[in-house]
Amino acid sequence: MLKFIFISLAILTAVPSGFAKSKEKEAPSWVTEVATRSTPAYSGRVPAAVLLYEQKVTVDSLGMMDIVTRRAVKILTHEGKGEAEVTEGYEKGGRQVKDLHAWLVAPTGYVKSFDKGSVEDLGVYSDDLYNDFRVRRLKAVNAELGSVFVYESEVQQKATEAQDRFEFHDNLPCIESRYTITAPAGWAILGRLLNHAPVQPIVDGNTYTWVLKDLPFREREELAPRLYGTAPLLAVDFHPPAGVNDPPSFKNWNDVSQWHTTISEPQADLNPEMEAKVRELTSGLSEFDKIRSIGHFVQKFRYIEIAMDLSHYGGVRPHLATQVFAKQYGDCKDKANLMRALLKSAGIPSYLVAIYSGDRTFVKKEWASPSQFNHMIIAVKIKDETKAHTVIDSPVGRVLLFDPTDEKTPLGDLPFYEQGSYALICAGGRGDLVRMPVIAPEANLLSQTVNVSLDGQGGITASLAFESTGQAARRERNLYEDGSPENYKSAMERYLSSYVKGAAVAKVNAKDFFDQNKFSANLTFASDHYAQLMQNRLLVFNLAITEPTATRFPVMKERLEPILLNGKIYRKHVAVKLPPGFTVDEMPSSFADQASFAQFSVTYRQESGQLIMDEELRVENATLPAAEYGKVKKFFDNVFGADAQNVVLVKN
Repeated sequence: MLKFIFISLAILTAVPSGFAKSKEKEAPSWVTEVATRSTPAYSGRVPAAVLLYEQKVTVDSLGMMDIVTRRAVKILTHEGKGEAEVTEGYEKGGRQVKDLHAWLVAPTGYVKSFDKGSVEDLGVYSDDLYNDFRVRRLKAVNAELGSVFVYESEVQQKATEAQDRFEFHDNLPCIESRYTITAPAGWAILGRLLNHAPVQPIVDGNTYTWVLKDLPFREREELAPRLYGTAPLLAVDFHPPAGVNDPPSFKNWNDVSQWHTTISEPQADLNPEMEAKVRELTSGLSEFDKIRSIGHFVQKFRYIEIAMDLSHYGGVRPHLATQVFAKQYGDCKDKANLMRALLKSAGIPSYLVAIYSGDRTFVKKEWASPSQFNHMIIAVKIKDETKAHTVIDSPVGRVLLFDPTDEKTPLGDLPFYEQGSYALICAGGRGDLVRMPVIAPEANLLSQTVNVSLDGQGGITASLAFESTGQAARRERNLYEDGSPENYKSAMERYLSSYVKGAAVAKVNAKDFFDQNKFSANLTFASDHYAQLMQNRLLVFNLAITEPTATRFPVMKERLEPILLNGKIYRKHVAVKLPPGFTVDEMPSSFADQASFAQFSVTYRQESGQLIMDEELRVENATLPAAEYGKVKKFFDNVFGADAQNVVLVKN
């Protein structure tokens, strides 16, 4: 799985330095010096503060990298005690941990040293079938508040690409963060600082150093990118001289595509059993249905991460398609490559697509690097008559995008966390970076119909029917298929209990129309105390019955991260039959609002002894700047308020 490219680089990124290594058992002078550095007065939400984060990389003429890291972190709260540890990854026959030391400096100045005897050796992915990757860890248990945990490590590895990356900090505030790289004479060093204003490096011969200071505390925010995707990132290329191709370097995305293709192309092999299976799956079908049949077949293969030979392209090179077909398991690149081989047997060309799964803003177009991806999907070349939401025009022609690893999303849709992101079509010199399609809100619909009978004591009996499409259907499908019918019923009961006190579900019927990407369910439920009976003559209740349409946005002094909205439409129709002898005393007010990123309307009316509520919320696919948080919050607060209005009935 491509994930391992990123993991190994991320661990490497978490290893800074650039200095002579400390060998003595007692704490060296730099440890006591850095531990005494002062910090600003942070709020109680800040668990720890990084005093120094430093990494030095030395590259030799064969592409071997020596990486020395120093990090010092001050523990400020009990939650911050988990920061008093260091882990360094290594791999059999590849990346090696040459040295690892740590010190804990108490507020009194007493220094506790951790030597090699304190190092734990741990596996990383316990659910892997095959795994060559492990970590070494040093950990200070129950570090005293105000103490400083300091470590120094040395790691060596062969560069698989003439590139490196360094995240200057994570979520913790950082007083000083620096990165230094030294390459042989004649090698060209180029650094791009992403997610931050440009900073000029300090240059000494062929040694380059970048320094950032006073980096702020960053908290996870609602509907925001992942924190490590927006942290200041140094993207480094160290190009060897002309004629030197190891490690490979990249001038543009075509180069990265060629690199990927050279590694993966031989792996899409076929045998007679596979060709027979393709004939069985595709006989008499249209092009779209052939692709769907093969895709659904591959989706059923068990997903297992395989972490082997990472230092020799094991994180990029799929296993032979014939092996994956025989064993019926594999990771994302294995499943995409298998599907490519099967499509080839059906006469349908296709290409592997490298993508980052989990954050559509993560990949930066300006840096051509395979390390920006952690996942692999497929692009299938199609004829003009084949239509789907996930079709785009690309450098290789008209293609249909599909993720065979996600068994809950059918052909014609993409997981929401892949839509709109940059991805690389791996098609040799023709391949290039493309933008993934963004599927319209109309294709991601959740519709609810609630019919309620209210009695004079506030109890209700009700039916709820809902239909969903697109990623809304995927959510329900995931909940339904991961358990038994009884588990699904319990899940529905928990869902309703959040809005209807004491809700008891009597019956649930659900049906998944996978190929149409639809899911429907209906259920009946009851509650003895939904409406509040006051003075034995007034009934007060919320007409929305089920979940509010809008998400509540917290009050924030300052929003730091962009706001990510996923396109969807939410519709709800509620009809409440009034109990005999009661009439409406207070009726909610209808409301409508519109913004560039969303539209909302709700109407309330009374007819034929019933109260009727109809509402619709349409949210666009949008990435909004942090400065617009106030506008977004106000819109959804208004939606929430309109949805939360109560009805008051009075007894005649």
